[in-house]
Amino acid sequence: MHIYSFEKLDVWQKARFFRKDVYILTKKFPKEEIFGLTSQIKRSASSIGDCLAEGSSRITPKDQVHFFAIAYASAIETINHVIGAQDLGYITEEEYLSFRSKLDELNNKINSLRKAVLKK
Repeated sequence: MHIYSFEKLDVWQKARFFRKDVYILTKKFPKEEIFGLTSQIKRSASSIGDCLAEGSSRITPKDQVHFFAIAYASAIETINHVIGAQDLGYITEEEYLSFRSKLDELNNKINSLRKAVLKK
């Protein structure tokens, strides 16, 4: 089996596991949120890894960086959803802090990847 370049990226691996954590977390959200916050946080969390994968397949650094910027924006969107989940009482302060910490780490790694590609 071929291993694609995005699969070797530490940041993509972290995004992959983060998505799994989000899916587990949202199982406890109220059923009436299935088409609201639950759906939105799952989509934005999934988009982080999706954009990292797609960006890694692009030929030019400019195209790669464009998708890495979208991955960063998706992580920021996810932070907003996590804040909303806490505000609505769907997650605890501890869960919020844990997810926020993971998102901060992801954003730092996405920025580092973006900067490395721009230096090429």
